Amino acid sequence: MKDPGHGGNSSFRFGADYYPEHWPRERWATDAKMMAELGFNTVRLAEFAWSMMEPAEGKFEFSWLDDALETLSKHGIKAVLGTPTAAPPPWLVKAHPDILQVDAQGRRKPEGTRKNCCAVNPNYIEHTKRIVEAMVLHYKDNPSVIGWQIDNEFDVNLCYCENSIRAFRSWLKEKYGSVERLNSACGLVFWGQEYGSWDEVFPPRPPFDMQNPALCLEWHRFSSDAWINYQRLQVEIIRRHAPHHMVTHNFMGLYKELDYFKLARDLDFVSFDYYPRWSSKVDYAASAMAHDLMRSLKMKPYWIMELQSGAVKTRLAPIPRPGEIRLWTVQSVARGADGILYFRWRSCRFGAEEYWHGILDHDGTPRRRFFEVKKVSGELFRIAPFFENTFFDANTGILLVYDNLWAWDLEVGYGGENYYGMAAWEPVLDVYRALYKRNIPVDFVNPLSDGLNKYRALFAPSLMLLNDRLEDSLRSYVSRGGVLIATPRTGAKDWNNNIVDKPLPGRLSDLFGVTVEEYTGLPEGEGCEAVFLGKKAFFKARNWMEKLAVEDAEVIAEYGSGMYAGKPVATMKSLGKGTAIYLGTFASAEFYDELVNWLLGRSIVEEVLPNVQGVEATRRKGNGKEILFFLNHGDKDVEINLGGRIFRDLLSGERLSGLVRIERLGFKAATPS
Repeated sequence: MKDPGHGGNSSFRFGADYYPEHWPRERWATDAKMMAELGFNTVRLAEFAWSMMEPAEGKFEFSWLDDALETLSKHGIKAVLGTPTAAPPPWLVKAHPDILQVDAQGRRKPEGTRKNCCAVNPNYIEHTKRIVEAMVLHYKDNPSVIGWQIDNEFDVNLCYCENSIRAFRSWLKEKYGSVERLNSACGLVFWGQEYGSWDEVFPPRPPFDMQNPALCLEWHRFSSDAWINYQRLQVEIIRRHAPHHMVTHNFMGLYKELDYFKLARDLDFVSFDYYPRWSSKVDYAASAMAHDLMRSLKMKPYWIMELQSGAVKTRLAPIPRPGEIRLWTVQSVARGADGILYFRWRSCRFGAEEYWHGILDHDGTPRRRFFEVKKVSGELFRIAPFFENTFFDANTGILLVYDNLWAWDLEVGYGGENYYGMAAWEPVLDVYRALYKRNIPVDFVNPLSDGLNKYRALFAPSLMLLNDRLEDSLRSYVSRGGVLIATPRTGAKDWNNNIVDKPLPGRLSDLFGVTVEEYTGLPEGEGCEAVFLGKKAFFKARNWMEKLAVEDAEVIAEYGSGMYAGKPVATMKSLGKGTAIYLGTFASAEFYDELVNWLLGRSIVEEVLPNVQGVEATRRKGNGKEILFFLNHGDKDVEINLGGRIFRDLLSGERLSGLVRIERLGFKAATPS
C-alpha cells in the first residue's frame, strides 16, 4: 500500500466522511477546528457530488471543493476523494435515460436515487471517464489529496437492458466460443432450451427456480465481472495521471454478490463500511467475520471507510450504547485496520439519509458521541507506534469461493425457498462461530490462489463447485501436511453448476475416503449422539443429513437416532502428511465446538486467549513487535486469565499478569513484558 504520510509519528489514518456541500460555507472552518480537536487527520469527500463538480455537461466547477480542502488543510487534515459515479447528475439522466438500469420485468428503474446505472452502458462509461479524468487532472498535484475511493459500495443489481443483454452474449461467446459448447456445458438440452445462435441467448429472469442453474450462475458471473471492469477503467485513469496516489473502494463486509477477491486485485488496499448496530442485538461473530474477510482479500492492512457513529435508518433506530463506538474502533485496529473514518461527521438535515446519524447530530452540537470519539482518538494515537508495521496473524483458514456462494443461493426449490433451508453464509458462519468463540485467528482464503500451505488447518464449508485447479490445490494441501475439514455438499457440482456423475463428494471421494450413499433434508432438527474420537457429545443434526459409506477412513462420529442411526456422520483420513475430515451434516454448535477442542488439543489450531464469554482476543505481529487486544463486548466487567504470561498495558503502563479485569465495553491493549 502506498503510504500517504502525515504529520506526527504515526501513519495511522483517522477521521470522518464529510459533506461540506451540505452546509453553509461559514460552518466549514468550525467543522475543521472541531475535527482537529478529535485528532482527525483524514476525511473522505465528494463521492456523491457529481452535480456540484459538473453542473452542466462539460462545465467543471471545482472551486468549492478547492476551498473546502484548503480549510481542512489549515488544520492538518488530508482528503481521500471519492469518484462521484454512484450518483449521476440529473442533466446526464435527461440526456441519456438509457444509463438507468432495467429490471427483470423490462421496466426502466426510476431516476433520483444512487447506484442505479448500468455498468456496461457506453454513455455511462464515457461520462464516467470524463468526470474521473477531470477530477484527477485537477487534484493530482494538490498536497491535500492523498488518494481516491472508486465510486461507492458497488453492488450487483441485475440489469436487463439491451446493452447488458448484448454484453452478456459477448461474454459467453468469448468464454465458450460456440453456442454448441454453451449448450453442452450448461445442460441446455433440458426443457429443449438449446440455442442455435447467439442472438437467441437472453439472461435468466426470476423466478430462478424455473431457470437453468448453470446459465443463472453464468449470468451472475457476468454481472460481477461487469462492475469489476467498470472499477478498473477508473483505476487506470487515476494510475495514469496520479500514480503517487493510493486507490481503494469501500466494500460492504459480508455482501456476497460481487467477487470481492477479484474486485480487490486492482486496488492498493481494501476499505469497508462497518455498521454493527442495525438492531438491538449485535452479532459479534458476524461482525468479526466481516473484518477478517475484508483483511483477507489482499492479506494486508485495510481501512474502515465508514464506521457507524450514530443510529442508522432501521426499525426503531437503536443508537450505539456508551462505549460501543470506542470498542468498535479498537476492534477494527485489533483485526488489522490501519485507517478508520466514521460515517458521518454530521447528521444531514435532508435527503434519504436524514436519519443516518453521525458523530454530530443535526444541530451540529458536540455531545456524547463526539466526546467518545475524542477519548478513543487519544488512546489510539498513544498505542499507534506499537501496532505500526504489524499485521493480524493467523494459521487457520476458511476457504471461500464467491461463485460457490452464488451457486448455493441458486439452489432453490419450488416456491423460491433455499433447497437446504440455509442462506449461503450459514455453513461458513457455523465454522467461524466456533473458531471465534475460542479466539482462534482466522483468514479467509481463495483456494484458486497460492498460499494455502501457510495454514495448519483449512475449513471448506460446503464447497460445492470444483474444477481441476481447485481439486489439485486441495489434494496438494493435504498431502503436504494440512488438515482439511469439509461439510455437506462438498464436490457435489462441477464448475458450471451441474451435479457431478460420480458418488459424492465427487472428485474428492478418495481424498476423504467416503462416499455419500444417500441424503435427506430435515425440516426439524434430528437429535443425535456423536461419539467423537471416543468422547460422547450430544448435538443436533439440522437441515441436512448424509448417509456415509466408509471406504478407507476412520469414523469419528455416528448418528445416534433417526433414519441413519448408527451410521457414520463424520470421518477422518490420513493422506501423505495431512488429514482430511468430512462432516455429513450441518451440526449444531456443540459439534463444531468439540471439533475445535480436538484441533486445539493437537496444536493444529492456536488460540490467542482461552474462551471467556463475550471477550474477543486478537494479536498483531511484525517488525519484531507483538501486540494483543482483549475486548469485552459484554454488559458486565469480566476477568481474563493470562496464565503464566506477563504483559505491559500500553495505555496505563501497568504490569499485567494472572487475572486481569476488563470493564464492560472496555479493552486492554498490551505487549509481552
